[in-house]
Amino acid sequence: MSYLRRKLDEIKRPFAKGEKWERFAPAVNAFDTFLFVPNHTTSKGAHIRDAVDLKRTMITVIIALLPALVYGIYNTGYQHFSQLGTEFTFMDAFIHGAWKIIPMIVVSYVVGLTIEFAFAVYRGHEVNEGYLVTGLLIPMIMPVDIPLWMVAISVAFAVLIAKEAFGGTGMNILNPALTARAFAFFAYPTYMSGNKVWVSEAGALDAVSGETILGSLAAGQSVGYSTFEMFQGAIPGSIAETSTLWILVGALILIFTGVGSWRIMVGGVIGAAVMGFLFNLWGANALMSFDWLNHLVVGGFAFGIVFMATDPVSAAQTLKGKWIYGILVGIFCIMIRVFNPAYPEGVMLAILLMNVFAPTIDHYVVEGNIKKRTKRWAKAQLKTA
Repeated sequence: MSYLRRKLDEIKRPFAKGEKWERFAPAVNAFDTFLFVPNHTTSKGAHIRDAVDLKRTMITVIIALLPALVYGIYNTGYQHFSQLGTEFTFMDAFIHGAWKIIPMIVVSYVVGLTIEFAFAVYRGHEVNEGYLVTGLLIPMIMPVDIPLWMVAISVAFAVLIAKEAFGGTGMNILNPALTARAFAFFAYPTYMSGNKVWVSEAGALDAVSGETILGSLAAGQSVGYSTFEMFQGAIPGSIAETSTLWILVGALILIFTGVGSWRIMVGGVIGAAVMGFLFNLWGANALMSFDWLNHLVVGGFAFGIVFMATDPVSAAQTLKGKWIYGILVGIFCIMIRVFNPAYPEGVMLAILLMNVFAPTIDHYVVEGNIKKRTKRWAKAQLKTA
């Protein structure tokens, strides 16, 4: 490591302050902080001194994402070979999935980081590690056969509009990864919905039954999967959203490391479960009659509530606000699924909607606390008078 440290210092010398290439220092320093712990700390402003920096936080989220990603790679190959009806091994499925998904991840990082580096150089600030997670999340929530150029455009839109337009990492009001998916959904709807986009190379297959469960229910069709199969995840869907089992493993990592808010996660589950149960009592259509427990394990709900709704930048910040925020995400997710069959995957719109209202939720929570303390102080003054 000392050899690598010396080499990096040599490379950085022409980019030091006062040197010829000083303007491009942020781009070079990004590689340094990616490989080594930054050698500086905060020195002014309101801050909390802690050993956990942004890089460690982002790497923890990436580790939590890996179980769902690895299973998503395998499931991509599994769905492909299952549609073909041919025999295959675990490695056959995994290699096929990797061949389809790794290029999407590479495109996401290359496009996103290029834009981030350009803005860092232009604004003269260091490159933040926030895109390490966003760059992995975007391909994980996309259909497997979406063209790579669409991934690139969606990434560029998300980084430019949802992030850099607001000032960069820590300033955005919308989750960038969900913004990328929303852009792709509305800009290229035929590549984001239907019964062929969820199975690798579906167009080459004579008979494709790759419609998602929610899409089938919205079309009035029956579902041929058990609750356990839905929970386990061997079903068509976005790359890493199908297996609630492995998403829960990631959720536990986020909770035990203190990176993800368990209040938002539990609140989301409560909101979705209650709303799903109430619609079960109504039962006016297939989505309303769909068991409330199944609503929690299909589609992108589990992935969204664990990795998207808990985004520390765009989510509510107060403790009570996190409960309210999570519960409302769950409620609106099921409501959008049931009342608008055109958007059966309601979690995307539900989270983006609550991203907008998160500051309002925190505002009224803080105002409520101020009024409560004011009344408590007034009562204390009366007793001492």
